[in-house]
Amino acid sequence: MVPIHEKILADPRFQQLVARRNRFAITLSIIVLAVYVSFVAIAVFNPPLFSMRLFGTSAWCVGLVGGFCIQAFAFVMTGIYTARANGQFDRLAREAIRGAAI
Repeated sequence: MVPIHEKILADPRFQQLVARRNRFAITLSIIVLAVYVSFVAIAVFNPPLFSMRLFGTSAWCVGLVGGFCIQAFAFVMTGIYTARANGQFDRLAREAIRGAAI
């Protein structure tokens, strides 16, 4: 008798799940890394841009707003991953487990 975990690992739906999840996670990671590296690169190579005030004598500067935008971006990317993980990835996992139990 084959243990259930080996049936799940051999199930093509589970392998599809792992491949899709890894591809999606790598894609999101590259996008997030590119945004962070761009932010740091601008800070390093063009500091006057970050210290530029948004409105006249306002205390708000481009770097501060850029930092808030990056935090919002990370929050949105986390939401996108969570929505897909709780939807498509969980459905594929349930199908693989159900298929292995039969």
